[in-house]
Parts: sequence; C-alpha cells; structure tokens
Amino acid sequence: MRYTDEELKSILSELRKHPENEVVEFKKAESNYSFKEIGQYFSALSNNANIQDRQCAWLVFGVANDRSIVGSAYRMDEAALQRLKKEIRAHTNQGLTFLGIYPITVEGKRVVMFEIPPAIPGIATTWNDMAYDRTDESLCPLSVNKQDLIRHQVGYDWSKEIIEEASLDDL
Repeated sequence: MRYTDEELKSILSELRKHPENEVVEFKKAESNYSFKEIGQYFSALSNNANIQDRQCAWLVFGVANDRSIVGSAYRMDEAALQRLKKEIRAHTNQGLTFLGIYPITVEGKRVVMFEIPPAIPGIATTWNDMAYDRTDESLCPLSVNKQDLIRHQVGYDWSKEIIEEASLDDL
C-alpha cells in the first residue's frame, strides 16, 4: 500500500475542500457502478492528470457531488476490488491501470479511493480504443487540441537524422 489510512483520509479531506474538476471525480456508487463508466472516467482523469502535470487523479466512491460522505458498498470483497486493476488493464492502451485502490472508513462509512496514473507522455490513455475527457460534469471524447497537447510532449527524435559528414570515427 502506498498510503496509510491516515494519509488517505488527509488526501480525501483535501479533495473534498474543492468541487469536482478534471482530475477529481466523486461518485455516490452506494452499491454498484457501471464498469464501462469506470473505464471512461479512468481514461478522462488520466488524460487530464497528464495535461495538468499531476502525479495522479482520483475517482472516489462513497462521496456525493456536494462532497458529503454517503458510503459505498462497491465490491465489498477486497479480492474482487483488487481484481478491478486487471479488468481495467485489459481495456486500456499501454496496459495502464490504477496505481492503487484504497477502501477506507470515514465518518463511519466506507469510501473507496481509486488512484489513477497520468497518461504516458506522448500517448493519450484510451478505454476500448477511445480517449476520453472530463468537461464540466460530463464525459466526452478527448478533443483534438488536448490530444495534440499530449502527443507533442515527445520531442523530435534527432537520432533518426542522417548527418552526411559523419563517419564511424564520430561514434
């Protein structure tokens, strides 16, 4: 585990101080949640974490949009919860998956925090071959402008250049 329970509670407290944004999504997910939507949010939050140069993004179950703790019974079995990493990896490009999935108890209620990595420099994160974005309160396709922001993170490869004057002695 990357974090202690106290560190996770502190992170959650900081996240709850602000409304949802491109790198933080709260969901009630009181009993279940669509696997497809989890994957789409994974892609969207990952892409925005990359663009905003963040170490990670967060999808949090058991917290309402007004940031109140409501609790979540999503995948109560720890093994089933951790299997989600493999399930997500099977549908993303580059085999990306959660950095961690952390069930914690806050105000006597279970909250599940999903830590999402930023997209790999130069490659937007896709879910079932589609790159997603989170704009306002909605999921949507990642715009060409944002795709270009990610694609252009990889500089020009000068190693492909042919230098006419070079010889083996230059190596």
